[in-house]
Amino acid sequence: MKFEDLKNGIIAGDRRALARGITLVESAREDHRSRAAELLAALPKDRAALRIGLSGTPGVGKSTFIESFGLMLTKRDLRVAVLAVDPSSARSGGSILGDKTRMDQLSREPRAFIRPSPSQSHLGGVARRSREAVALCEAAGFDVVLIETVGVGQSETVVAEMSDLFLLLLAPAGGDELQGVKRGIMEMADLIVINKADGELKGAARRTCADYAGALRLLRKRPQDPEGFPLAMTVSAIEEHGLDVAWEKMQELMQWRRAKGFWQRTRAAQARYWFEQDVKHRLLAQMETPEAREALETLSDRVAGGEIDPSSAARDFVARLRG
Repeated sequence: MKFEDLKNGIIAGDRRALARGITLVESAREDHRSRAAELLAALPKDRAALRIGLSGTPGVGKSTFIESFGLMLTKRDLRVAVLAVDPSSARSGGSILGDKTRMDQLSREPRAFIRPSPSQSHLGGVARRSREAVALCEAAGFDVVLIETVGVGQSETVVAEMSDLFLLLLAPAGGDELQGVKRGIMEMADLIVINKADGELKGAARRTCADYAGALRLLRKRPQDPEGFPLAMTVSAIEEHGLDVAWEKMQELMQWRRAKGFWQRTRAAQARYWFEQDVKHRLLAQMETPEAREALETLSDRVAGGEIDPSSAARDFVARLRG
């Protein structure tokens, strides 16, 4: 597809053009990276979707929740994009990418767009180019972008650096989950959503919600939160119970943050963060050239043989990179 056709297609909200654009920004080829940068620069910057990051323990029902929540939003005439990141195998590098299968109804909804991407072992549980994919979805006119991460852990908190809201999805009666979830991700969460609050698990869900509500009260109040946030609540994705309340709470929080200027400051801080990350990645990429690999191997052998200490070797290597 020609560059102008690709750009105009994305701006017009064409899902096929958007898919091709995301494929382009995810490519590691240098010529594709240059074309992707040109595409991102050419797209409008005045379209801002509500970015919602979502993480949760395996088996908590993230896909079911996203499908039910997404369908509820599309019924309200909102356009919803889902960027679902699947873990890549450390051995083969492959990913299942089965999110469209798990979200069958939402994938057929014309106001929705689902894009599964491999994490490629990138720290943070998100694909390295997820942030650029979010920018493409915003340029395509989507109202809400859901960013699903691969699981829960300290490194997962990087999703908060590309989201306006961060949801932590948990299941009831999950054992000693209060200790199992890292404090860092608890401090990042704007809403803790206890899913599967239906049938025999309804009582357990309420108790789990009460436990997390108590835990949240022990955390230091954040300046970007109004009274009552962050909060814990129960939902049932299968019965579609509580989803509307969760959406109302998200809107309430975002309206408050916009009015107080926190939304603008957070977006600016996130742009600074990703600029610095891109600089680091470009510097690391310089280490993969044949000349750099040869110098690194030579210095490694000298360090292993005791000819030079690691700090001096590192200083020598960086000096060679600078030319």
